[in-house]
Amino acid sequence: MPLEVPRIHLLCFDIDGTLRDTDDQWVSRLATLSRRLGFLFPGRDPHLLARRAVMAIENPGTYVLGLTDRLNIDHHIARLSDGFYRLGIGRNSGQFSLIAGIWETLERLRPHYPMAVVSARGARSTLAFLDLSGLTPFFQAIATGQTCRHTKPYPEPILWVAGRLGVPPSACLMVGDTTVDILAGKAAGAQTIGVLCGFGEEDELLKAGADSILPSTADLISIL
Repeated sequence: MPLEVPRIHLLCFDIDGTLRDTDDQWVSRLATLSRRLGFLFPGRDPHLLARRAVMAIENPGTYVLGLTDRLNIDHHIARLSDGFYRLGIGRNSGQFSLIAGIWETLERLRPHYPMAVVSARGARSTLAFLDLSGLTPFFQAIATGQTCRHTKPYPEPILWVAGRLGVPPSACLMVGDTTVDILAGKAAGAQTIGVLCGFGEEDELLKAGADSILPSTADLISIL
């Protein structure tokens, strides 16, 4: 179904691959490792190998995320993630790489739409990213992996931010780079946009039910 822009009264954003350029950071790190182990892959492009490796992890990772919810252990996983973050594991010395054009995009959208974050990350790492990147003031509600009983791909986090801001779920737009984001949005009755600046592929995002596909989150300006 084509995106119905007049219906939209709240924008909900994923973080990794949507606001934060997490995937390219992982590709860069793996490419560096591949170069060091280049003798194992003669004649192969380390960057291409790294990108394919991260893409191969994405779908099983999505499955595991859903499985932790079905087993009702997602809160424990989020707390464990926050514990690692508190110990310095998974931090990046406070340096966060944003998707190109994100700051300007949010600045232009802010006068027209309330905005929220809907992330499966733990609370500590979510809030740290938003604070250290300077993005916190853009968002009126923040749902992390610990906010609701279930996180994405379940609809609860989107329903939570919609209720907190007094907006019907059907008036929400969920923006994300993976099928998890699209499935959560559709389950909540929201419209959805898949962005290709993370590691979601257009075919799988459309199959999950995305109402529209954009090359990057920054391209929201072109349709909103």
